[in-house]
Amino acid sequence: MKGLFITGTDTGIGKTIASAALLHRYRKSSPLRYWKAIQTGTDDDTATVRRLATCEDREIFDDGIRLEAPVSPHQAAELAGTRIDLTRLRDSVPADDTTRWIVEGAGGVLVPVNEIHLMSDWMAMLGLPVVVVARSTLGTINHTLLTLEALHSRWIKPVGVFMVGDLVPANRAAIERYGNVPVLGQMPFFNSLTADAIATWSAANLDPKEILAPYFAPATP
Repeated sequence: MKGLFITGTDTGIGKTIASAALLHRYRKSSPLRYWKAIQTGTDDDTATVRRLATCEDREIFDDGIRLEAPVSPHQAAELAGTRIDLTRLRDSVPADDTTRWIVEGAGGVLVPVNEIHLMSDWMAMLGLPVVVVARSTLGTINHTLLTLEALHSRWIKPVGVFMVGDLVPANRAAIERYGNVPVLGQMPFFNSLTADAIATWSAANLDPKEILAPYFAPATP
């Protein structure tokens, strides 16, 4: 599997919107496919990405764990009388060397998945570099640096930060300086969150230096 894993500094931080933006930005580079492997609660993030990224069926992998309780994956699984098996989940991915994946996590890096595994173990198992989605406002420096430190301590590579919210240049500069990681873009809150709005913003503002391009490069013959 090649591509990127999308995590966040918190739940509800904007990982799903960031995933849609990345699809708009890089789908012309190679075949992309989005996967929300573990979903808790009644919101359907896969359907949201399908709508906001105007995805074709081939760009969505809809298999995975779907649990109704809006709580941590390990708790939601316990309430449903089941257990999340990460190995079985990984083995469900179809073999395809040409596809580049955008895998969205549930919650943040240290969210428990079962009695022994955290979301970081799922990232490591997939072997994908990570994009961290973070808010732009007060508190984001500490939350983002803690997330980056958690990734580094587990030998997981963060390739960039995707910020969401009002522009706060000082916070962006601090994250880049102390986190030693590039900010790939700062997405504002849109008056109307539509596919066109995300596509237009992504084309002009997301990853202008093409830092992520190698992760979406087409397979060589």
